Amino acid sequence: MRTLWMALCALARLWPGAQAGCAEAGRCCPGRDPACFARGWRLDRVYGTCFCDQACRLTGDCCFDYDRACPARPCFVGEWSPWSGCADQCKPTTRVRRRSVQQEPQNGGAPCPPLEERAGCLEYSTPQGQDCGHSYVPAFITTSAFNKERTRQAVSPRWSTHTEDAGYCMEFKTESLTPHCALENRPLTRWMQYLREGYTVCVDCQPPAMNSVSLRCSGDGLDSDGNQTLHWQAIGNPRCQGTWKKVRRVDQCSCPAVHSFIFI
Repeated sequence: MRTLWMALCALARLWPGAQAGCAEAGRCCPGRDPACFARGWRLDRVYGTCFCDQACRLTGDCCFDYDRACPARPCFVGEWSPWSGCADQCKPTTRVRRRSVQQEPQNGGAPCPPLEERAGCLEYSTPQGQDCGHSYVPAFITTSAFNKERTRQAVSPRWSTHTEDAGYCMEFKTESLTPHCALENRPLTRWMQYLREGYTVCVDCQPPAMNSVSLRCSGDGLDSDGNQTLHWQAIGNPRCQGTWKKVRRVDQCSCPAVHSFIFI
């Protein structure tokens, strides 16, 4: 059979037009397109009508030169834009960043990754610069990684050099949580998967979540006796929420990274 195939290929070289394919026809089509065809050898070693559309890989009727004439090109995207501000002030909401497509995928190339990401946030000042947002209960939390991006002095002009360094850590033992936390798989909310019942977690209280007068974070449970059930909610997915009990207050958080959060 191999000998016959080689003989046919040799014969095709002597037969003008016998090797016409996608390149000569100038065809490369997305999806399944019955009109995207040429005459020539197919990849299944049959001579006749062959196709130059993307679906020919599945149907096995591509022209012999499809891979060379129509190479797969993956999607290319640009860099992420800076994070937007919170969608609203003084209440839990979301921020967003986007990126654009630089090259669409072609000929079965890798598809484009997500072009938009959202994350939870809470701003503590109005457009007029007035403090707000400190009266929320339950405690609103997010991953401690968010603290690296949060600028403290820009949020409230009331913070002095002394209080700028103020902060404390609350340790809680989780009592319950909704199943929605374990279902989160978006890059910026995946941290919710690590919330577990019965685990001790650390929640850092830092400006601007810390009230500049009371030096407390809303929902920190500092006044509870340790037997009181307190409520928390994850920023970025309001259905991820649960209860915990206070363990203690410490100066610095020392929990593993996956169990370290911040009040927001």
